[in-house]
Amino acid sequence: MKITLTDIFNLTGSVIYNPTEFKAVSSVSTDTRTIKKNSLFVAIKGAKYDGHKFVDDAVNKGASAILISKRKLKNFDHINVPIVTVPNTIKAYGELAHVWRSKLKAKVISITGSNGKTTTKEILATILSERFKTEKTVANNNNHIGVPLTLLSTKSSCEILILEHGTNHFNEIKYTAEIASPDYALITNIGDSHLEYLIDQDGVYKEKSALFNSTLANDGIIFINNDDKIIKKNTKRVSNKITYGFKGKCDVKGHITGYTEDGRTKLNVSYKNRSFEITLPLYGKSNAQNVLAAIAIAQHLKLSVKQIKNGVSKLKQIPGRLSVQKFNNMMLIDDTYNANPASMEAAIILLKNIKSYKVKTIVIGDMFELGREAVDYHKSLVELIVKNKINNVLMIGKLMGHLDEELQKRKTSININYFKNRRALKSFVNKNDFSEQVVLVKGSRGMKMEEFAEQIRNKAA
Repeated sequence: MKITLTDIFNLTGSVIYNPTEFKAVSSVSTDTRTIKKNSLFVAIKGAKYDGHKFVDDAVNKGASAILISKRKLKNFDHINVPIVTVPNTIKAYGELAHVWRSKLKAKVISITGSNGKTTTKEILATILSERFKTEKTVANNNNHIGVPLTLLSTKSSCEILILEHGTNHFNEIKYTAEIASPDYALITNIGDSHLEYLIDQDGVYKEKSALFNSTLANDGIIFINNDDKIIKKNTKRVSNKITYGFKGKCDVKGHITGYTEDGRTKLNVSYKNRSFEITLPLYGKSNAQNVLAAIAIAQHLKLSVKQIKNGVSKLKQIPGRLSVQKFNNMMLIDDTYNANPASMEAAIILLKNIKSYKVKTIVIGDMFELGREAVDYHKSLVELIVKNKINNVLMIGKLMGHLDEELQKRKTSININYFKNRRALKSFVNKNDFSEQVVLVKGSRGMKMEEFAEQIRNKAA
């Protein structure tokens, strides 16, 4: 597989200088630290770095051609390899990724959603690897740069490529979906995420459904979470779909039959007159939903029950995403990667299902990007905390101050602690003993709650 001169000519607004010297390349790079010989270097201007400043370095390390902004051409008269100029190097990078995707024999599975997309991607990759040569989005490369990067990094031997698509503004999914041209697509759920920009849940669906639209335009199949009312309502008339869920009639049906003492989920799955039960290595109902979504895709791709079970048995917890760590006298749930109302609810409910420890403690920080309803969302957590019999609540952040007020009004037996700054919370954690407790730490990325999780982990170790 190579990017050819014809492919370069077809890029929007491209001009090639010294085209007779251009040789087809088998790799495209934006990073001189990992550049290979005989590759095409694309100079992208980001928030922190301008790739045009690294062109000389790229050529010195073996790049056989460079792609730059046409506005920068005058700066590179001294370059002795073919130069490609375009109006927009980021757009050209996406177009190159689309070209590469068209040459891949791999089936592309694209995943998005308000919660669980990364976890579902990891679960699906582990299960499908039981049968196929599988590649996936690495780390958090799920945006307008990350999706092309993943595509352009995919080997020609790949049979299944799993892409994660992220968004927080309108039309971001549409852009990456058109680059990816998925064969299969999954939206895990529609929740209250990124409402600051996407306004409401209908706006969230409008943005994420671009993944479905692109897949259906490609004669692909979409996987429908029938438990999500918004997804179900908007896909009623779609024929190319497979449904899954825990409620009502579904093609792939899940049923939670119980929990182990330490809170792991026992899941029964049935489809096409088959039924089997598995105990998940992962925690929480949300992970049971993620596993069910992955199984819906796996069974369609004709994995056997044995292959699915083997894949599930190999699942590993993802750091910062309902990651449970057991110590001699306590349990820590690190769910610090991010937070929104749905994921906060799922994490707190998990505490209730853990019978090993009677004392339940939560250390929670603000949930961001909730728009006009942010205060109400934080206040509403009071019902969740009371209902699930949380014993100790430690809060930090301006928005959590509103939850503190609501908890104080209730006059319950809950131990309530609100901290105005990080130093005060760290001091409290340092002085207090969390023995014989299960402790949840959670908040949005900007709250850096992982620092408190690490502090508790070091105390317990």
